[in-house]
Amino acid sequence: MIDVYTWPTPNGHKVHIALEELALEYRVHPIHIGQGDQFAEEFLRISPNNKIPAIVDHDGPDGEPISLFESGAILLYLAEKTGQLMPQAPRARYEVLEWLMFQMGGLGPMLGQAHHFRQYAPETIDYAVNRYTNEAARLYGVLDRRLEGREWLAGGSYSIADIACFPWIRPYENQGQRLEDYPNLQRWFEAIAARPAVERGVQVLADARPPQLDEQAREQLFGASQYQRR
Repeated sequence: MIDVYTWPTPNGHKVHIALEELALEYRVHPIHIGQGDQFAEEFLRISPNNKIPAIVDHDGPDGEPISLFESGAILLYLAEKTGQLMPQAPRARYEVLEWLMFQMGGLGPMLGQAHHFRQYAPETIDYAVNRYTNEAARLYGVLDRRLEGREWLAGGSYSIADIACFPWIRPYENQGQRLEDYPNLQRWFEAIAARPAVERGVQVLADARPPQLDEQAREQLFGASQYQRR
């Protein structure tokens, strides 16, 4: 059994989708990041960076429980645990790792900034909006070029690289993008969205997330609470 400490965000959905694709048994523990659950001491013991998702696998590599934080590390762990969603051949494996790192180091952070300055910033900062919207467009273009003549991002098959990138493309409108401008990316996106495991994964805690942030949530997510030493 795997305990999943999570919230319905792109990084949370990455792990939800992987668990569904791998048909692993899991229990969901909501970490309401708008109410400050991520700062609770019991959560910090398994996620010291106070970010979701985190997991505890009660059947770890040596038969003992193991906890992991960081969604990319969790995806790698689940793939290696099951021998699925990650090629075994070295060249294909490193290809998947390349695109996983692309998501972790570039796609997620930059699209997150585009989303923040376009949707959540208390004031409109044209420089920030333009910078991150343009960077989002550049990264969409990178994915679109990569997917020309390819069904999947890496390794010749559906993998954790695809699972990592997909949830970050879902809110494309909030990032100032149109999928029809990126036909290869659109084809890839629609193919993944139609997978039954993906449909189930993005529904995890879907009803728990409020449609709008109130002031308390803004403080917990973007205010001084984030920067307290713990």
